[in-house]
Amino acid sequence: MGSQCALGAPCEAVRIPMCRHMPWNITRMPNHLHHSTQENAVLAIEQYQELVDIGCSPVLSFFLCAMYAPICTLEFLHDPIKPCKSLCQRARDGCEPIMNRYNHSWPESLACDELPVYDRGVCISPEAIVTDLPEDAKWMDFTEDVMVQERPQDPECKHLHQNRCKCKKMKPTLATYLIKNYSYIIHAKVKGVERGSCSEVITMVEVKEVLKSSTSIPRSRVPLFTNSSCQCPPLLPNQDVLIMCYEWRSRLMLLDGCLVEKWKDQLNKRVKVCIIN
Repeated sequence: MGSQCALGAPCEAVRIPMCRHMPWNITRMPNHLHHSTQENAVLAIEQYQELVDIGCSPVLSFFLCAMYAPICTLEFLHDPIKPCKSLCQRARDGCEPIMNRYNHSWPESLACDELPVYDRGVCISPEAIVTDLPEDAKWMDFTEDVMVQERPQDPECKHLHQNRCKCKKMKPTLATYLIKNYSYIIHAKVKGVERGSCSEVITMVEVKEVLKSSTSIPRSRVPLFTNSSCQCPPLLPNQDVLIMCYEWRSRLMLLDGCLVEKWKDQLNKRVKVCIIN
């Protein structure tokens, strides 16, 4: 059902039993083992259930889920995040001796040498997920309020907007800018906010200046899309703001974990210095 969301997202709720308790709850197919559906992935990952049960490595299930049900984020739609090489080695070193007793070796499809090294690329491990993954990866919640399609006037829809919106406040620091790797930065004035459905908010802004973008953004009114019943970060009409967020399929997104700050001239200078450096 997650693949049929308002924006046509390729993300879907994790349904693989072994992976339902991971720190992420959305995945995408095909996975790193080229399984086209989660149903196919379940059949393949189940062969390791006995190893997980005997506890040959405390990180085995995390590693397997990172391979079979990779985390889905807006920033890595075309190149999903792989588990780190060191994570693979820890899982292999703990479990391969037991596999060898039964005349099995560590499978080539899970070869550790093919995976990225933590300090030379983007990868996932239990230690890194707390601080280094994009905020939308950690917090995006594929619960009913994201996936239903009723209109706001529908009585079934009203409860979705009550007491559910808790937006995180992001600080406009250089560290935030570098870690989050926002794909667009604009100076804009908020013109209005609309609810397209229970699962989508559209914020209209008038773009005054484009400071960074991977696609062409016109100096005119453009929509920012929030694929949630909550508008995070919150914006009100007539606000003059700096917005840093992500582009997805040529759409400008407005997501929890993105940055919105009241516009100040000195902020403009700081941002330009960050971009140049």
